Amino acid sequence: MLVFWEQRLAFLATPKTGSTAIAAALESLAAVSIQRPPLLKHTTVHRYRRFIGPFLEAASKDSFTLVALMREPTDWLGSWYRFRQRDETDAGKSTKGISFDDFVRAWCQDPRPDFADVGSQGKFLRPRQGVGVDRLFRYEEIDSFVQFLEERLDCEVILPRLNVSPPGATEITAETAAMLREVAAEDFALYATLTA
Repeated sequence: MLVFWEQRLAFLATPKTGSTAIAAALESLAAVSIQRPPLLKHTTVHRYRRFIGPFLEAASKDSFTLVALMREPTDWLGSWYRFRQRDETDAGKSTKGISFDDFVRAWCQDPRPDFADVGSQGKFLRPRQGVGVDRLFRYEEIDSFVQFLEERLDCEVILPRLNVSPPGATEITAETAAMLREVAAEDFALYATLTA
């Protein structure tokens, strides 16, 4: 999470949407940068609106624009799947020896097995009550987000390639895709509302 005090801007780090690269590029400009532990780095909309936002607004006597990125839901799961293929992943969370189709089916279960328990963007970005994110950008159209940042921060933004998931096959059957659309209906519906 990054907070830009003078610009009254806060960035939430949705997991697997380039947040590590964004932090690396902009941390020196931020008044507040929370990069660890992951629970704090990836502060949800609900936690921000309940705890952090009210504090910032009381201290500044002004409102902050809250921004975040969202990735196409199947692609987002593909990134998690590939990320957990790395050698250094804990055995219980590793997706080695598991197909992407099986990973998606496991993610659709309730409860999810550890290797597929990666949360959901819908839950991350949804407020339990009240206002959510002020500006939500598509990860796949990150150039529009960079342009927004450049205008708001009045500087050039160059994102490095960091924490990139390794390549890997991410095909799923039509049946699994239909199951995912049903289970992740909130994610797909939110993503469909986003425009560049």
